[in-house]
Amino acid sequence: MGHVENEVTPFLKSRRAALDPAALGLPDGPVRRRVRGLRREEVAARAGISVDYYTRIEQGRAPAISEAVLDAVARALCLTDTEHTYLRNITHPGRRAAIGVCRPVDLPPVRPQLRELLDALADHVPAVVYGPGTDLLAWNRLAARLAFDYDALPPAERNAALMLFRHPDARDFFPDWEQAAASTVSGLRAELGSLPEHGRVNQVVWGLRESSPDFRRLWDAQDVVDGPHGVKRINNPEVGELLLTFGAFNVPAEPGVRLCTYTAPKGSPTEERLRLLATGLTAGAV
Repeated sequence: MGHVENEVTPFLKSRRAALDPAALGLPDGPVRRRVRGLRREEVAARAGISVDYYTRIEQGRAPAISEAVLDAVARALCLTDTEHTYLRNITHPGRRAAIGVCRPVDLPPVRPQLRELLDALADHVPAVVYGPGTDLLAWNRLAARLAFDYDALPPAERNAALMLFRHPDARDFFPDWEQAAASTVSGLRAELGSLPEHGRVNQVVWGLRESSPDFRRLWDAQDVVDGPHGVKRINNPEVGELLLTFGAFNVPAEPGVRLCTYTAPKGSPTEERLRLLATGLTAGAV
């Protein structure tokens, strides 16, 4: 299950197809294009390498690719920094066999200082500590009142991606479900590239690929975005709509572990509704 060729080939093909030849100043040539995007020979020319070499790279048959060549291919395909990093990771010889291998893994421990920080924020700021594969490692009581009741969930289901794609109330909680799902999937792809050996990341990705058509559809889009901040809209069953700004902060020396906070502008309706959630005075709130 899972093999690096199955990641390299569709990823590079999708990035080729996403480019507009006209915008890059490339003519149609004597033969009209039959597919979207750039041809292999055009990518090779832009990268300054032979068509045969680029073809072997795209097909996963190049055993060792230099950083200079990967940089040239990334420029030729107009990759973002995150996409470039992902390409470098999935073509690294030492990581080829790791992708798709679901080894057993224990949840990483949460430092006492992080738990103290969660408690200190509990009256004003929902906060969660996520581990590799979007596992929920710790949270404060206000975070558990935003949408899912984390404390009521079985430990195996306390995972952001699993809840989003499997929980029956997910689409009710998240009115922008498609956007949230796409962001989650593209973030998991970036994480799989950076932590290919991690059993839990593989377990979540390959498990959802097998069980969720929506996840599989979004995964096959090959998007790679590791968004450390953004806006999330939640339909809270107690106080109504919450428009929250989130920020994800990497925990030093703990790969894949992040502290995520959810805040609202001062004086906004969402700030007032968070206050109501924190105090429990939600009766009649709108």
